[in-house]
Amino acid sequence: MKRTRIEVDGEGVDVELHGPDLVTREGKKYQVAEARFLPPVVPGNFYAAGLNYRAHIEWANAHHGGNYKIPTQADIGYRSNSALVGHGADIVIPADSTGPVEFEGELVAVIGSVTKEISENRALDCVAGYTLGNDVSERTWQRTDRTLWRAKNSDTFKPMGPYIVDGIDPMAQDIEVRINGRTVSRYNTRGMIFGVAQYIARMSRYLTLHPGDVVWFGCDGPTVPALQHGDLVEVYNPAIGVLANSVLFQKQKA
Repeated sequence: MKRTRIEVDGEGVDVELHGPDLVTREGKKYQVAEARFLPPVVPGNFYAAGLNYRAHIEWANAHHGGNYKIPTQADIGYRSNSALVGHGADIVIPADSTGPVEFEGELVAVIGSVTKEISENRALDCVAGYTLGNDVSERTWQRTDRTLWRAKNSDTFKPMGPYIVDGIDPMAQDIEVRINGRTVSRYNTRGMIFGVAQYIARMSRYLTLHPGDVVWFGCDGPTVPALQHGDLVEVYNPAIGVLANSVLFQKQKA
């Protein structure tokens, strides 16, 4: 089953995908091609693994002059709900960004039940399904700001969608990123340093997870070329679909 949220008369409506239609619980149908997609869930808590793939860490150190270490435990970070947008929305780069601004296509787990102190063996039982995220990142701000407050959390920097899908193995998913139709990144989630179950089990030792919470699991490999005004960036997974967003650079105010 594929489910998501769309905007109808200014309100968010839960729908399921049935052929060419998005269908509400009441049976009302909307065509996929004409729908305005919202993030498929509004999370109470928005967690992000950050550095969770060895090749990405090594590339970031070489390409961006970083000094990131391979993590030794599944520590989690946070992102802001205000940065979330849905499939089809514009990614808007603030006018004072000096760039580069880069994509990070990621697998996202959506929590389905209240979870506390769950074992690693049972951790996936609390997951309602999986979707895709694009962890858009302004690299200059990432290096120079004390926190990631604008580098990772500026408005529209977190596209998520298009659908939540259940019944897939989170550790065997191909993730592909395309810019203007050209594949620029491709990896499999089996390369995670710490897997989905490891993260959820460790998090639940200290945090209560709630239905609708999301956990983003990082990306692998290079995240270039940098995004340019007018680009169409797509994050693709065969089971979940395509999360597509156009890039818009704001103009400096006169």
